[in-house]
Amino acid sequence: MKNYLYTFGLTLCSCALIVSCAKEQPTYKLSSPDQATTLEFSLTESGAPQYKVSHNGTSVLEPSLLGFEFEDLKSMTDGFEIISSEEHSADTSWEQPWGEFKTIRDHHNELVVHLKETEGEQRLMDLKFRLFDDGLGFRYAFPKQEHMDSVKISNELTQFTFPQNHDVWWIPVHAENSYYESLYKKSPMNTTDTINTPATFETKDGLYLALHEANLTDFASMTLLKSKDNQYESDLVPWANGVKVYAQTPFETPWRTLIIGEQPGDLVTSTLMLNLNEPSKIEDLSWIKPSKYIGIWWGMHLDKYSWGQGDKHGATTENTKKYIDFAAKHGLDGVLVEGWNLGWDGDWTADGRAFSFTQPYPDFDIEAIGEYAAMNNVRLIGHHETAGAAKHYEDQLEDAFKLYNRIGVNAVKTGYVNKYLDKKEWHDGQYGVRHYRKVIETAAKYHIMIDNHEPVKGTGLQRTYPNLMTQEGGRGQEYNAWSADGGNPPEHTTILPFTRMLSGPMDFTPGNFDFSYETPNKAMVPTTLAKQLALYVTMFSPLQMASDLPENYESKPAFQFIKDVPEIWSETVVPNAEIGKYVTMARKDWNSLDWYLGAITNADARQLQVPLTFLDENTSYTAQIYEDGEGANYKSNPYPINITTKTVDRNTTLELNLAAGGGTAIRFTPITE
Repeated sequence: MKNYLYTFGLTLCSCALIVSCAKEQPTYKLSSPDQATTLEFSLTESGAPQYKVSHNGTSVLEPSLLGFEFEDLKSMTDGFEIISSEEHSADTSWEQPWGEFKTIRDHHNELVVHLKETEGEQRLMDLKFRLFDDGLGFRYAFPKQEHMDSVKISNELTQFTFPQNHDVWWIPVHAENSYYESLYKKSPMNTTDTINTPATFETKDGLYLALHEANLTDFASMTLLKSKDNQYESDLVPWANGVKVYAQTPFETPWRTLIIGEQPGDLVTSTLMLNLNEPSKIEDLSWIKPSKYIGIWWGMHLDKYSWGQGDKHGATTENTKKYIDFAAKHGLDGVLVEGWNLGWDGDWTADGRAFSFTQPYPDFDIEAIGEYAAMNNVRLIGHHETAGAAKHYEDQLEDAFKLYNRIGVNAVKTGYVNKYLDKKEWHDGQYGVRHYRKVIETAAKYHIMIDNHEPVKGTGLQRTYPNLMTQEGGRGQEYNAWSADGGNPPEHTTILPFTRMLSGPMDFTPGNFDFSYETPNKAMVPTTLAKQLALYVTMFSPLQMASDLPENYESKPAFQFIKDVPEIWSETVVPNAEIGKYVTMARKDWNSLDWYLGAITNADARQLQVPLTFLDENTSYTAQIYEDGEGANYKSNPYPINITTKTVDRNTTLELNLAAGGGTAIRFTPITE
């Protein structure tokens, strides 16, 4: 990946940041490059570190305390003095191997404050703040020091104190499950308890904020505990024994992040999280390739196929070859095969130690299928379900990835369907964070990309390990097959871009064309056909699935959009959106001059005016439009779709008519003379 350095500045012990003349308690002030956002840092009278944030003169965070508590050690929450400070400025650009933007600008100002206890062991703690035009990142750093070596963190006491009781979009912690598969709710802060991040706020002042973290490395995931009506405090996910984090100096925490936007779309286009991660540790990126795939998967959720052995076994040699034939015929890159390996028989969710990741079932000839896929220029996408038996999986990792590497499998979907890892540890505690990192690093060694289901939340790690392509970590399409609550409601996908998707790509698996299936729970895909197409634009994933059964795509003109739409983008804009109601997103193809647009709505039909100002200047385009047809409605008649073309340019304003639960998908192709 390329890196272009524009400017870099450093000021030691920057007196310019001291805006208070009080010698004992100076206040340090830092502004974002565009001067819109301001951070102030100071110590209280008791020597407790605190910070506050404002945007264009409006308070975003009121004074909020910082600190840590430890087992067997005195807490580090007050009694500090500032011994020195540094100010840095950077303006660089770097290229991603894939993403929602091809080139990302890292433009920030940084303040580093070095603290020392005034009494006792006089331990050291540093605080690092980075202000970008799109928000704030800050982290703690503990240097190597005489009186602090190995530590057991019992609490991180980072506060986020808002000036008012704002509304927040949130999901609970470890409620229905332990891997974020809950429906988002919007409610006042004071009615919540402990919530996951990203948490998205609509403020009384008209701002849109998101709290999250970046570069989660060998640490516990941060959740947010409501400590006052207008305040959250970091609440680290513990080990089974109650310890939050085991660490040894020197160490740094993940970055705590705050995105600040004036429109909902500003949250979507923020690159703050990626900029706070380390550059790629993988030098040769040539084997990392985004792709579109189908899979022996949806049939299992509809009970047409089974994962385990028997008359309905889906992962057979014969059936897999049929899927490969379909993929080859339609230019799809891969075929996901679930249920191919020993361990699926019986209640596999109870104990994942029966799984073998190298031994196929007798009716699945993995060697022959690998050869057949290669002959047809289609790759197998491997599948490793662990049922949460992480240690059992780690014991087989090398052999499993060696096998896949040898037969040409370069992408693996992993799964952890169990409340706990190894029957006792949370997915998002330090134990889980370490496990998922080991899988990603081992996969990179064998040139294998990862699609992680039941994961720890994304925090931008895909910059450092670009083979971490996509994750689940939210309620995906499968809930529309069997969920007891009837599936994901229509507003779900109008919320995800501003909440779950802020943590990184999501393997939502759109693309259902058949709405007539029957399941015991009466679950259904709550969209029109046109909305299923639009989701390929609004729901980003560099590994993108066409989720339905192959036969449901045959002879369907709308399938052309799925074949055409790219998986990665060089530019992304959000012309209009209202969280929970509708979103319009436009993206430019990574490899061509084409643009694509997706617009989706909740259960309400609506008209949207979309100016096409994002299109290139002095260029006319053919717009191929896939829109809801007459009478379309997600409940009663999801199928009607109109496919039309018209000539447009950046001066055109399109009127989009979205049916209830509907959408519009458009491809814009430049007209050449």
